[in-house]
Amino acid sequence: MTDSTVAILMQVVFNGLAVGSVYALVALGFVLIYKATSVFNFAQGELMMLGAYFCYTLITFAGLDYLTSFLLTLVLCFLMGTVIEMLVLRPLVGKPTFSVIMVTIGLAVMLQGMTSLIWGDDVHNFPSFFSSRVFSIQNVHLRAIEIWIFASTIALVLAFLLFFKYSKIGVAMRGTANDQDTAMLMGISVRRIFSLSWAVASIIAAVGGISYANLLFVSPDMGHIGLRAFPAAVLGGLDSVPGAIVGGIIIGICETLAGAYLDRMLGGGIKEITSFVILIAILMIKPYGLFGKQEIVRV
Repeated sequence: MTDSTVAILMQVVFNGLAVGSVYALVALGFVLIYKATSVFNFAQGELMMLGAYFCYTLITFAGLDYLTSFLLTLVLCFLMGTVIEMLVLRPLVGKPTFSVIMVTIGLAVMLQGMTSLIWGDDVHNFPSFFSSRVFSIQNVHLRAIEIWIFASTIALVLAFLLFFKYSKIGVAMRGTANDQDTAMLMGISVRRIFSLSWAVASIIAAVGGISYANLLFVSPDMGHIGLRAFPAAVLGGLDSVPGAIVGGIIIGICETLAGAYLDRMLGGGIKEITSFVILIAILMIKPYGLFGKQEIVRV
């Protein structure tokens, strides 16, 4: 391989790393809610989209600076997650899991429709938090936003690892996901845990949405990234926080490589199915994901 070929390959990999970090943030939201409630939240991508729109509106129309807009967006998303849990999910506590999953799918459609109604269907450029400075290492070019996305993803994952392992609320979340009835008998407020899980997952979605908008754009269709990130969550293991980042990065890099090389060879379309092909292949070997815990049921 020539030096230019290696440089192009490394550039593609680093681009995939940035996209994969966004997938990892969305997957982390899936994992957080699943660990606390044993429910798949298929509206996670739409929560990410709303976070990006909130921040875009505060910067563009309210005229606030970037940091204030970012912090206010996190607060708004925290409140939004709490309200969604109270009004939509709380009445379903104790109901069949399938019913709750169908409600999250309906919630995703509703949020996307509301976004189109309020902001329209146009694509908007997101005001960048960072300068346009590009760092070059051996002919590989990295933007400041790409470095920030990867660093923030690592920081969030480490924070949640410590949170679930050492904090009382984190242990309560794990206990609630394992057995809600036993958790209540131990004095854990299951409703409070559910509400907190949705609120924190909404904050994570907002960070992912703002990161994705900085990489590309803001549009009502960006919520579909939730479906692209779901294979990343399953791939890493739905009960594994480290699995979220590993799965996201694997999916991101493989998708980018497929788009750069296989789409040219085969005429396109390969990038869109790559994540699901990888997911099927891995689950045939490890049904609980790369880092998921295997459940053993004694009869």
